[in-house]
Amino acid sequence: MMDEEELEYAEDLEAILHLTPEVQLAIEQVFPSQDPLDRADFNAVEYINTLFPTEQSLANIDDVVNKIRLKIRCLDDNIRTVVRGQTNVGQDGRQVKEITRDIKQLDHAKRHLTTSITTLNHLHMLAGGVDSLEAMTRKRQYGEVANLLQGVVNVLEHFHKYMGIPQIRQLSERVKVAQSELGTQILADFEEAFPAQGSKRAGGPSNVLRDACLVANVLDPRIKQEIIKKFIRQHLSEYMVLFQENQDVAWLDKIDRRYAWIKRQLVDYEEKYGRMFPEEWCMTERIAVEFCHITRTELAKVMRTRAKEIEVKLLLFAIQRTTNFEGLLAKRFSGCTLTDVKKPETPLESTNPFLEDDVGEDGSEMEEDLDRPKKHKAPDNPFHGIISKCFEPHLYVYIESQDKNLGEMIDRFVSDFRAQGPPKAGTEDGGAVLPSCADLFVYYKKCMVQCSQLSTGEPMIAFTTIFQKYLREYAWKILSGNLPKTSSNSGGLTIKSLLQEKEGSEAAKFTVEELCLICSILSTAEYCLATTQQLEDKLKEKVDKTLVERINLTGEMDTFSNVISNSIQLLVQDLDAACDPALTAMSKMPWQSVEHVGDQSPYVTSVIMHIKQIVPIIRDNLASTRKYFTQFCIKFTNSFIPKFINHLFRCKTISMVGAEQLLLDTHSLKTVLLDLPSIGSQVVRKAPASYTKIVVKGMTRAEMILKVVMAPHEPSVVFVDNYIKLLADGNPETFQKTLDMKGLKRSEQSSMLELFRQRLPTPPSGTDGGPSLSFSTPTPEQENSRIRKLEKLIKKRL
Repeated sequence: MMDEEELEYAEDLEAILHLTPEVQLAIEQVFPSQDPLDRADFNAVEYINTLFPTEQSLANIDDVVNKIRLKIRCLDDNIRTVVRGQTNVGQDGRQVKEITRDIKQLDHAKRHLTTSITTLNHLHMLAGGVDSLEAMTRKRQYGEVANLLQGVVNVLEHFHKYMGIPQIRQLSERVKVAQSELGTQILADFEEAFPAQGSKRAGGPSNVLRDACLVANVLDPRIKQEIIKKFIRQHLSEYMVLFQENQDVAWLDKIDRRYAWIKRQLVDYEEKYGRMFPEEWCMTERIAVEFCHITRTELAKVMRTRAKEIEVKLLLFAIQRTTNFEGLLAKRFSGCTLTDVKKPETPLESTNPFLEDDVGEDGSEMEEDLDRPKKHKAPDNPFHGIISKCFEPHLYVYIESQDKNLGEMIDRFVSDFRAQGPPKAGTEDGGAVLPSCADLFVYYKKCMVQCSQLSTGEPMIAFTTIFQKYLREYAWKILSGNLPKTSSNSGGLTIKSLLQEKEGSEAAKFTVEELCLICSILSTAEYCLATTQQLEDKLKEKVDKTLVERINLTGEMDTFSNVISNSIQLLVQDLDAACDPALTAMSKMPWQSVEHVGDQSPYVTSVIMHIKQIVPIIRDNLASTRKYFTQFCIKFTNSFIPKFINHLFRCKTISMVGAEQLLLDTHSLKTVLLDLPSIGSQVVRKAPASYTKIVVKGMTRAEMILKVVMAPHEPSVVFVDNYIKLLADGNPETFQKTLDMKGLKRSEQSSMLELFRQRLPTPPSGTDGGPSLSFSTPTPEQENSRIRKLEKLIKKRL
């Protein structure tokens, strides 16, 4: 039988043993059983009914009960065995834990013993090493000291946590004393080997000093720095004497001698002392860097003293030689020592601007467009500006010189233009970009590249201001100043002379040469506009990042845009003026007395003649700037069509036949205007859609006006409704002008106007002003159909 503890464990097990269907399935697969009592979905009622299916089977109930009790007794035995086995596990675990504790104690004892032995060994090494170190120091055995000292220092690091022990602390103090004595002794040895200026040199490079440098590597870094500082100072002492401020060789014209001197000294150092100092000290580079700092200071001093003697050529010569030397340093040295020596107070951008440009030895460059892609030819120069920074305060001399040169260049451009005259018509130069603007931007680029080599700070901003100044002057003096002036005697043509003009006569205000000049100025302004944008981008690339926002050439670009607009407007005005007499003649013709519809009227022929004379010249001279020729066509159309409609309104008392003739003339003008961009050209191009839309919309309105004039004014309601439908214009003044064209009396017009106001559609709520009518431009199919009907009408009249 199970005792009370076992029974409680079994009950707890039964209470918590609820297996998931997946687990139950797995158990059935591992331990297959046909016994219904082992099923997870066991049902007692079904099981009893299986045992006793009939009443007669109840006679064996005692046998069945005895079998079940036997089975229960076997299950109890099995459970008891499992529970007792589980109880023994705890006892076995406690035994194992005790064994593990004993093993851990042994491990700790072993580790402590090993640490003690290691510490004793280190202590023995430390004590012996300190004794040997002191002895070797006295004998100046620096080669052995270098290795021993490093080992002693490493061993001593193991005893930092034992510094509370007097013996350990005493050994540490002895090591510090030895290090101090070594530092003092090594410095004295170097002082003796390389005495100060004025003393006779007693020694020189030796194996002792070479080993002493190895010891200095292990000592306080200040010892190494002191050795380097004293050696370099002594090595450059001769330079300070030879190139004193009062010496003739100290001036800029002999700056080459400074750099020749240091080159000889570096070669001499590497031959005599190259092996004395460790390679990682980079002594050759340190000497060169210190020379650069001394030279920068001395040059700044002498230039302040003799500032009035600085000329542009002399300054550029000194800067060029200096930057060449800085480039030589970049090829020879890595610049690794620049991280721990004094750098220029305001370091420049590391990018060498000349890496992007082809520059000659004299600072000149190849004449190329600013937008040519550049290739980076070399990595950044860490020595850029290390000496040349001293020239920056004196760059005003160079800037003032370039200001003067640019002023003289603009004056030369003006005088050359006056002497040579405008581009000749009918030549390749006609309408071409003026060569002076290319010369200006090439010179700008040269100045920009030179300045960026000298400084990318405030001097670059000063140059930008100068660039802006002369861009404006070029726009005013060369471009706007040479645009042809509007003639004051343009009114010499009369209607009679216009109607009688013969083929080939000239009615335009500008000559062909003047038209070519306007186109040339327009093309030049476009080139300047695009190149000024590139110039601004280049300046922003080269200037210090903190100054980028101060570079803005928008005002200058707007100036060139205004030149372009003014040039286009002059061309439009010229063609407009040529067409004005013809339109005036149209408005004064007796349209009431026209008896039949014939060919196009003389005024139309005159307009077409002027268009065919002027437009091809403009198109050919603006071949390189096609978009501005398109702008010219659009602006002329926007000016001519409203003017044509205004002159239509001036035609008073138009008869039916007269209106039909005007309709034919309007169609002829419309055809010419649609063909305007390619008129007279062997290559026929389709006009831009935006231009075609403007012509169709404007000339259709003129045709609608004439159709209204052709319509009978009775009944009045039909006439008014037809007007509103065709013109979609709610302005009473326009309606009255149409009535004037029909020749109606004022009394008739009054009633018509009143009816017109009544018949206007009501404007939408919330809108201001007069009535608003919509009018859609006819589609090309509708337009072609309307043209065919008009042609049939004209043929019928003829």
